[in-house]
Amino acid sequence: MRIKLPVPPEVIAAQCICLGLQRAARAVARRYDEALRSVDLSSGQFSLLASIAGLQPTGMQALADHLAMDRTTVTAALKPLTRRRLVTVEVARHDLRSREVSLSADGLDLLRRATVLWTQAQQDASKRFGPASSAPVLAALHRLR
Repeated sequence: MRIKLPVPPEVIAAQCICLGLQRAARAVARRYDEALRSVDLSSGQFSLLASIAGLQPTGMQALADHLAMDRTTVTAALKPLTRRRLVTVEVARHDLRSREVSLSADGLDLLRRATVLWTQAQQDASKRFGPASSAPVLAALHRLR
């Protein structure tokens, strides 16, 4: 049975920017996940570790803002990294109600090894876009944020 909508589902599937970005993001993330599998990191965990490395020590809200995530999602994403002792979450020096996140020595070591794998995945992704296309794609993604 065909469902009647103001806009047909096939038009939505073909033209929806949100759906297109979600599908592309999942496909790209799977490729990065595969590249990072040998160091037991997902692409999301790698991005989280790299972000912490660039901001550390950083507060939870600052990290969430940087990643365009809500704070509770960041807290949940940090839990497996904390259990693996890749990051530390400590009381902030400037505000005892806040927490600061930093990479541990093990986290930094793993991030260094993972960055080599990420570089290869990044080169592969850039090849898929073509040499002239990856820069405009990244610029468009930055504008959307």
